[in-house]
Amino acid sequence: MLRTTVAPEHSTRITPSWLPHRNHSNSRITFINHHHKSLVKCSKMTVTPRILVNDSNLMVHGKTILSEVPDNIVLTPGTGKDIVTGAFIGATASNTKSLHVFPIGVLQDLRFLCCFRFKLWWMTHRVGTCGRDIPLETQFMLIETRESRNQQQNSPVIYTVLLPLLEGQFRAVLQGNHKNEIEICLESGDPSVETNQGLHLVYMHAGTNPFEVINQAVKAVEKQMQTFLHREKKRLPSFLDWFGWCTWDAFYTDVTAEGIEEGLKSLSEGGTSPRFLIIDDGWQQIESKPKDADCAVQEGARFATRLTGIKENTKFQKNGESNGLKHVVDQTKQRHNVKHVYVWHALAGYWGGVKPAAIGMEHYNTSLAYPIHSPGVLGNQPDVVMDSLAVHGLGLVHPKKVFDFYNELHAYLTSCGVDGVKVDVQNIIETLGSGHGGRVSITRSYHQALEASIAQNFRDNGCIACMCHNTDGLYSAKQTAVVRASDDFYPHDPASHTIHVSSVAYNSIFLGEFMQPDWDMFHSLHPAAEYHAAARAISGGPIYVSDKPGRHNFDLLKKLVLPDGSVLRAQLPARPTLDSLFVDPARDGNSLLKIWNLNKCSGVVGVFNCQGAGWCKIEKKNRIHCETPGTLSGSVCTSDVDLIAQVAGADWNGDAVVYAYKSGELIRLPTGASLPVTLKVLEYELLHFYPIKEIAQGISFAPIGLLDMFNTGGAVEHFEIHKASEVHDGGFSSNNSEKAITAFVSLRVRGSGRFGVYFSQRPLKCVVDDNETEFNYESESGLTTFYISDPVKDMYIWLIEIHV
Repeated sequence: MLRTTVAPEHSTRITPSWLPHRNHSNSRITFINHHHKSLVKCSKMTVTPRILVNDSNLMVHGKTILSEVPDNIVLTPGTGKDIVTGAFIGATASNTKSLHVFPIGVLQDLRFLCCFRFKLWWMTHRVGTCGRDIPLETQFMLIETRESRNQQQNSPVIYTVLLPLLEGQFRAVLQGNHKNEIEICLESGDPSVETNQGLHLVYMHAGTNPFEVINQAVKAVEKQMQTFLHREKKRLPSFLDWFGWCTWDAFYTDVTAEGIEEGLKSLSEGGTSPRFLIIDDGWQQIESKPKDADCAVQEGARFATRLTGIKENTKFQKNGESNGLKHVVDQTKQRHNVKHVYVWHALAGYWGGVKPAAIGMEHYNTSLAYPIHSPGVLGNQPDVVMDSLAVHGLGLVHPKKVFDFYNELHAYLTSCGVDGVKVDVQNIIETLGSGHGGRVSITRSYHQALEASIAQNFRDNGCIACMCHNTDGLYSAKQTAVVRASDDFYPHDPASHTIHVSSVAYNSIFLGEFMQPDWDMFHSLHPAAEYHAAARAISGGPIYVSDKPGRHNFDLLKKLVLPDGSVLRAQLPARPTLDSLFVDPARDGNSLLKIWNLNKCSGVVGVFNCQGAGWCKIEKKNRIHCETPGTLSGSVCTSDVDLIAQVAGADWNGDAVVYAYKSGELIRLPTGASLPVTLKVLEYELLHFYPIKEIAQGISFAPIGLLDMFNTGGAVEHFEIHKASEVHDGGFSSNNSEKAITAFVSLRVRGSGRFGVYFSQRPLKCVVDDNETEFNYESESGLTTFYISDPVKDMYIWLIEIHV
């Protein structure tokens, strides 16, 4: 029998009320969990925690979150600075099992947002108001609590995040039941790995800003678990700042060396040269299986296909050459100036793993394993991959040999000039834990081996994680910095496009604390192309397409891609705005989705009409539930950009100018004012917010950016205001023909094209890299525009001065 561990040696030892209380001499903090009151004693000071159980009610900041909390639920405070704002939920049982379901209390009449796995590989979002609305496999939950009857009318809204965790060899998730109870489902994934308790199963953290609360919660868990790192501590790979092309939709598994050359040439000739390339599934050596007439799962049988070698297949080996991949990569970089080449492989090697005893691969100790689904995943959407592998089995490299496998594969790829890998089908490993210590143990073994190999072979932390939305992996990732944010872009599924944009945005609330979310490839020539492109442009993640050669919309691509092949990437993982958190812009028929992000000197809010389709818990698939979604209206304000004050500076008075990308309007927006937005389904608007700065008496300024790029404000790297007295040649009189300079603004910008700034008064002159440039000034809006030519160097920074 295996029992869960209580706490690492360095942390404070916690004694729940149901155990005899002990006084630990080396502990400065003691938690006393009586059912009527919870206190934290720190030296001579006594502090009441903001999360406690009182008369069977779980209270957060004096507000009831859960009622009817059972006696077997244990509350343990956070450590250090989180001792007041955070707490862990644990539970005990009278019997020892590999799977437990613990009710922790009743949730009623409180709005919540959650992210749950609707299928083995991927999460999506759900909103609700009571326990029965919580789906199986919920991995993240945010609850909103407003004024209660006993509190003042103006008491702040409190946001409480619940993060189900890993403890020892066990994984916890949340779910609801028909009694409106929230339940913790705790499982090991191995019948021989059992426990009767868990003391750190769910972490709770609360405060008045939901984005801060989530950020602080994940960092508190990082400190407690010490098994993963927060995104802010990870190295982002360089490919993120360059436009890319992926071979998947262009060729699927029929990708060839000639096809890659054709695709790169096609995009380059249109003026949008990819600088990073993903050679997706189809390049590896795999077994060739004849169809089995007696097989009950013929559909999806290809997913049981196994890897037979670590080198490229014959499609890439011309005239008997064994270094065909190296030739392809070299030609790609030399002919097309591609800077980063990534290739695809599955976490298990291929969809069906590695073929046991394949020639040259015997030392990996591969054996057939048959996946076993978690009950929560089975209760949501079934999967054809799992159906196939349950019959055919997966060739599982032994966890003790998997580093050797990755290291030999990656070393070979590095020798071919490959810069990184897209590691797919990751969550299959959680289903293979039986006999290996359970799902957490085997997942952690694989991830540690993968990250060690990537660190050894790819100097730029070259890894994209895909089909990986389980907490087993997220809470085991110390290095991986890029994660696919949702299920695939499906070009031929009309229901998928609005679902895709809403899912990537809401999933990024949670995933963005661990890694930079990747909102996936799309097609530039597609009815929903502009809709997808606008979302990618402000996502903060990579921007890449999977166009077939010759099928491109270059006018669209040039709104994303600069002439040097770089992109204007936003600074953070984009997330829904505060007023979008607890509505359902895919299904409620009323709400627009608003997504915010920051650039270096501005903020941006993307508004999307995503109504009409969603994942259906009855049919267990995505479906269109409204054939003719209506036109919707909403409003946008400066405060929708949550961290706008960080780029505005301490002297900002709250006034801003807003550039509406689609309409081309520039509007001055006073503090507290808002702009109306009206959109049909699959329509969008991008609103760029620029804090106004006073540069001289009665003269105000704001940098705008490249007006024809989706992420307009992303072109501005930095600006400075230089104030000066109104002096010219030692003084001037009213007879002077040339007005004296009172101040000037210097800007550092990237890119080329039509550039804009805001001035409340017409400027005197504009200088770009020491060359005075003609400009146009619109007195009504204050928009000042001029043209920047194509730079001759990659990532070139223009130096601009504008005098007033």
